[in-house]
Amino acid sequence: MDIFQKVMSGFSLDLGPVKEPLGFIRILEWIFTICAFATTGGYVGSTVVNINCGAKPDEIPAHFGYPFRLPSHPYDINHCNGTKNVTYLQGDFSSSAEFFVSVGVLGFLYCTFTLILYLGYQQVYRESNRGPTIDLIVTGIFAFLWLVCSSAWGKGLTDVKYATDPDRLIKNCLPDICEMKSYPSMGRLNASVLFGFLNLILWAGNCWFIYKETPFHKPTNPPPNAEEGVSTS
Repeated sequence: MDIFQKVMSGFSLDLGPVKEPLGFIRILEWIFTICAFATTGGYVGSTVVNINCGAKPDEIPAHFGYPFRLPSHPYDINHCNGTKNVTYLQGDFSSSAEFFVSVGVLGFLYCTFTLILYLGYQQVYRESNRGPTIDLIVTGIFAFLWLVCSSAWGKGLTDVKYATDPDRLIKNCLPDICEMKSYPSMGRLNASVLFGFLNLILWAGNCWFIYKETPFHKPTNPPPNAEEGVSTS
């Protein structure tokens, strides 16, 4: 309780940083980070193929979703001759998808922490050079991580589209007559990659505004004013 009281006693809400690029860009990072991992995590898609054996076509739904371990999503093919076989989607793209979501969740947590620091403990943030310096280093690391994870997930998404391509699934129906009924919706996943690269731009650009708060940009000792600079005779 004593620690909690000390923390709350030092809290002083100040919305001034939101009007500055440092705080405003951090809010944008917070929003776009949520959009990035929310559009990837929890995704579920499906491709439906019809086998025309008689008057009523037989539907074959092939489901897949996050984290895109496609072999874990089997689907049954009921052939016209009465036989049935279990078929699996091919490819495990979970590493790039989970890496992308992990960076997004960690970025969201860091944005939340720094926004609380900016708005409630601004005096603590600026009273020493340590706060802005650490903030600059961590923000630079996240900018690099967004570059890596967005590129990896972009390649992973391309592979997911290839592995779930309807033309590939139709080949598994042979020698039966198959046709596509519905295609998987990939708009949400395409948006996730876009949000990833938007985060890269935001985090990399924010490094400049944080850099201006560090001693690397500000002089260690402020220059003397005009009055102090005039020597007395």
